[in-house]
Amino acid sequence: MALDMVTRLFCDPGDVVLAEGPSYVGALGSFAAYQAEVVHVAMDDDGLVPDNLRAALAECEKAGKRVKFLYTIPNFHNPAGVTLAVDRRAEILEICRQYDVLVLEDNPYGLLAFDGQTYPALRSMDPDNVVYLGSFSKTFASGLRVGWVLAPHAVREKLVLASESATLCPPTLNQLVVSKYLATHDWKGQIKTFRENYRERRDAMIGALEQYMPAGCSWTHPDGGFYVWLTVPEGVDAKAMLARAVTARVAYASGTGFYADGLGSRQMRLSYCYPTPERIREGVRRLAGVLESEMDLMRTFGSVTTRACPARRRRAPTRPDPTSPAGRRLQFSLAVPRSFGWPKVRPNALSPSSRADCPTNGTSRCAPAGACRSHCATRV
Repeated sequence: MALDMVTRLFCDPGDVVLAEGPSYVGALGSFAAYQAEVVHVAMDDDGLVPDNLRAALAECEKAGKRVKFLYTIPNFHNPAGVTLAVDRRAEILEICRQYDVLVLEDNPYGLLAFDGQTYPALRSMDPDNVVYLGSFSKTFASGLRVGWVLAPHAVREKLVLASESATLCPPTLNQLVVSKYLATHDWKGQIKTFRENYRERRDAMIGALEQYMPAGCSWTHPDGGFYVWLTVPEGVDAKAMLARAVTARVAYASGTGFYADGLGSRQMRLSYCYPTPERIREGVRRLAGVLESEMDLMRTFGSVTTRACPARRRRAPTRPDPTSPAGRRLQFSLAVPRSFGWPKVRPNALSPSSRADCPTNGTSRCAPAGACRSHCATRV
């Protein structure tokens, strides 16, 4: 909700939002709802690349586009699983300062580092130019839908008004539940338990990927959070393969959903937060089997590319004489009510056309009659 309100406050149709590529699908949906243009900034294993950010801002400035803010998930990125290097954080903030661009920091996974390390928040380095989003969904209870925003005073006042217009009143009961939990329970100890559980499941997924995935695949190695970002070999379309994976009773999030510009066809997001280690290993084994089958088909038939069919020249239709038998049949067919449905199709074994040269299979006779449904069939 906070992400939606920030976008509503800052973005007019046509404004630019910078976001990592890939980026959180929920954020992309909010940006699209307010008709903002998303420009992706590429990452590497150490998160957002400062040179790529500087180049994207310069290109937008040259094109006369207004960049309203940079949206970033610096810790245990969703979906990429990478973490922004500490030595890059100050540089990124300085670049945004130079171009007068606000930073929207989304940090729902920051406490879930598997080694217990916490990284400095971007807001701690530049509180006047960073809006910080936090959530209890990943560390307490996702169903309560309670989060918070830390923002400069002027932005905070606007967010309060936007929140009141959207919900009138926040869920007070949910907030009281969170407050009571924090005051009476060892929530830090609970987070430590979460870290241990998620680390075990991360290890199970990484081990299974190393054991089962075919050559040409690569993946990130997250130090916290929920996700692994898998890249499949060149020519494989992860989105097209999803239906076959579901048939094998394994699912993933296709990479195209995490880009606003149609990229990500070779990527997929794998989540290890919910399944047990045993189920994770079995799921990866099934996914590897589906991928190997896809690659076998690709080696046999080549990669599938979609292209438009060439336009065909068609003769203008001629309308039969209404007094002729064909014209009377046409008039009758146009008068048949829609509720009657389409007439049935059945093979006509006695039709002379069944003994003529068949344009579909090239034989002199369709044997048995009606085998070529496109030619040896008539409506009755």
